[in-house]
Amino acid sequence: MLLEKGQKLLFIGDSVTDCERLKPDGEGLFRALGNGYVSFIDGWLRAVYPELEIRVVNKGINGNTVRDLKERWQEDVLDQNIDWLSIMVGINDVWRQYDSPFIKDTHVYIDEYESTLTQLVSSTKPQVANIVLMTPFYIENNDNDQMRRTMDQYGDVVKKIANENNCILVDTQAAFNKVLHHLYPASLAWDRVHPDTAGHMILAKEFLNCIGFDWKKSL
Repeated sequence: MLLEKGQKLLFIGDSVTDCERLKPDGEGLFRALGNGYVSFIDGWLRAVYPELEIRVVNKGINGNTVRDLKERWQEDVLDQNIDWLSIMVGINDVWRQYDSPFIKDTHVYIDEYESTLTQLVSSTKPQVANIVLMTPFYIENNDNDQMRRTMDQYGDVVKKIANENNCILVDTQAAFNKVLHHLYPASLAWDRVHPDTAGHMILAKEFLNCIGFDWKKSL
């Protein structure tokens, strides 16, 4: 297990991370972490590793792109005094190109996506040693689908940045692909973007696997 006692783990991203979390802080009681993968990760950490006393914070915001993250990075990341940071962004960067094709000023094309995410990671690394990058995903098993193909390209950018900056990589698309051998995409997300409970469990499980979570650990 890579997390150590008393560490603070912050998640930032878009609606998949947000999941109706409490604003502005995104931590504490009364489902403050939302109802998605962040809350599941927190639940597993508290249930299996209570002795570590890991503090989990959710800073996801609906509709965000990497451009939006840049605007709030100082307040929502750098000022938070964290030990671990998990970033999952890119779905809206791609999606707006397809559902709002004529509103081009909302589009974050791949060059801007790569340069901005690289800047955020490289500027944060001296302050936060442990950074996890989660690829964006599209819950569609046809990799020739136009939006799926674009999402994979943005995912490749995340993989490249993770490798160059020695970050932990969570390949969410690969995790979904395994399940999509058995399930139709709409059974996990009606719009192929916003996962249901099972979809969020897939995200949580893959994240925990990548940080060395021991599923057989006993208290």
